[in-house]
Amino acid sequence: MNAFDACTDETLLRMTMAGNEEAFTRLYMRLRGVIYRFARRMSGSSSVAEDVTQEVFLILLRRAELYDPRRGSLSTYLIRIARNEILRRLDGDRAYVALTEGDAAPDKDKNQDENLIVRVDPLGNMMRDEEVESVRQAVLGLPLHYREVVVLCELEEMSYGEAAAALGCAVGTVRSRLHRARALLKQRLRGHGAVEQGATQINRAGCPR
Repeated sequence: MNAFDACTDETLLRMTMAGNEEAFTRLYMRLRGVIYRFARRMSGSSSVAEDVTQEVFLILLRRAELYDPRRGSLSTYLIRIARNEILRRLDGDRAYVALTEGDAAPDKDKNQDENLIVRVDPLGNMMRDEEVESVRQAVLGLPLHYREVVVLCELEEMSYGEAAAALGCAVGTVRSRLHRARALLKQRLRGHGAVEQGATQINRAGCPR
């Protein structure tokens, strides 16, 4: 076990600020996944997610002193930075981001989106993949302020408090947006059979407090 493995994120950040390059590398390896997944699920683009992830850690490296642990975890802080970077890249007139041709192919994050779907029909990988893609497209089709609460609470399994800290809003706002987002997903997926059952499960599911 490496000595860095026992360090908290905050400890690694302090070591980074003191000039320890290995500490920053460890911090990047530890947290890059959650930032990439958030950016990928919000944008629908692998290339955007890669760019955002790199930019988030460059910002952290340049302005590490701005992180305040009293306002939440380091991962929550980085998601807030990622959110701002994503919003900068999106066309403000669009309610959703369409997949580009290059991003339409399945990728390593696609299977992680399966926790939106109830596995009630073991007909095989092909049908499940179609269901996952339908849900993925439905999530991408949500307005941004609804999409982000689904990504954080349903896919990243953040608590209401953590999601509120990442989004810079009240816990009650997260609750109301998530309730509306679940209803929209159920409406968008109506008629998709097992996928619709998955949307019903989302509607019944509770975000961890």
